[in-house]
Amino acid sequence: MCRNIKPLFNFEPPATHGEIHDAALQFVRKVSGSTRPSKRNEAAFERAVMAITASVHELLDAMETAQPPKNREEEAAKARARSAARFATAS
Repeated sequence: MCRNIKPLFNFEPPATHGEIHDAALQFVRKVSGSTRPSKRNEAAFERAVMAITASVHELLDAMETAQPPKNREEEAAKARARSAARFATAS
């Protein structure tokens, strides 16, 4: 759906509140079609971000896996390699 929302589950160290909040904010922006709400919609926008942030915290806390935690630096390097390969062939 949105390329800026990254997977947050099963990382060592775990996702921070800030990362979860940023993902929730990006989701609300995408769904609402607005990067910055009007003054009239600001409260509803912020409530949605807070509700989604809380839901994601609950989800991540409840999820289980038998897989070992992923390393953030290794996953970022893989993503950069995929991006470089994708854009190198697009030229």
